[in-house]
Amino acid sequence: MSRVLERRKQYLRLMRQVTLEAGSFTVTDIAEATDTPRSTVQDWVNRLIEEGCVVLTEEQRGRHPARYAASSAMPESACRRVFTTIDGDQVEIYHECMSGGCAAFCEFHHARAGGALRSVHRDGTLLRERAFLGRRDVAVGLDPAPAVGIAGVLHEDGYIHQHIRCIGGPAYSLTDMLSLAEGVCGVTVHREGAVVEGEVITQALAYVAIGIDDTDTGTEGATFALALALLQHLANLEGVMPIGHRVAMLNPRLENPTAGNSCSYIELAVEPGQVPRVEEAAVRFVADEAASPEWGVAVRQGFRVPRGLRAYGRSVRESVVTRDAADATAERFGARLYGGRGAIGALAAVALVGLPHDVLLDPKRDVCIGWETEG
Repeated sequence: MSRVLERRKQYLRLMRQVTLEAGSFTVTDIAEATDTPRSTVQDWVNRLIEEGCVVLTEEQRGRHPARYAASSAMPESACRRVFTTIDGDQVEIYHECMSGGCAAFCEFHHARAGGALRSVHRDGTLLRERAFLGRRDVAVGLDPAPAVGIAGVLHEDGYIHQHIRCIGGPAYSLTDMLSLAEGVCGVTVHREGAVVEGEVITQALAYVAIGIDDTDTGTEGATFALALALLQHLANLEGVMPIGHRVAMLNPRLENPTAGNSCSYIELAVEPGQVPRVEEAAVRFVADEAASPEWGVAVRQGFRVPRGLRAYGRSVRESVVTRDAADATAERFGARLYGGRGAIGALAAVALVGLPHDVLLDPKRDVCIGWETEG
């Protein structure tokens, strides 16, 4: 590599690092860090502006120097969204990526690293990870060592701090991309040789599951479609991060079903103070849009599902459950029910949160054996 290209790479790397840490840089910042004359650095800044690698963010004003920020021809961020929910001493981390391949890479290496993570799974481009609060060190390196791992997850003053160790491509993601993802409040990084360590800071949001059922009739409507519309509607509210939508099959031998035997639930990450407003908006939307007067809604906070609540979900898939039983179960496990007969199935949907698609869609599968429950 020529000396000119080597110097260009050196300056640009430093400019990107200072931009990441401070938001912008001045010519003096770079001159002092490289022990280079300011005139030489200014020449490089002007050249990199022409190449589109650096942008002027603030003109010089009196004694205040001009400020610049590094940009790149690379994608601004392959990481679309990174956000977290908390339930007791456990945290769920959601990382939505532009690429299924990148999401699969992180799934593989995070699972190999272990660390603070207790489970890792991927749904398309959305990576979902369950973590314990605390620190559990990870060693990263070249294959067969993992390239990236989460060594700690802490909860401080309403925020979640993920401590990440990585090399190679994941290190580039941590230093140049993660801070641009929606939901990220801050990123701090430092290097130890080839290894990059850093913290990704996100809000500690509340996990909210909303189940719905019996919104259709034999000739009109579909519960899955209404659930998708509800997810889109609530995603537009301030303080809400949409997670996803699931369909679950209930008792196929139920007499007088509306049109089928499936229910739906949606998952949201919500700023804690906004949960009542989101719940009210969800009930109002379903009441207005349902084709059946028997529509039902169930709302519950927390991604951990107690054994007794999971058992209720199994009962609704195997037998006929009364509304009184549903009301008693909801009160016991902190769920709130709205509407008519559909509340029975809506609560069952919430009781099945966290199960794989193939289990949700097969009512013959036992939801209480072989799947993790709490308490």
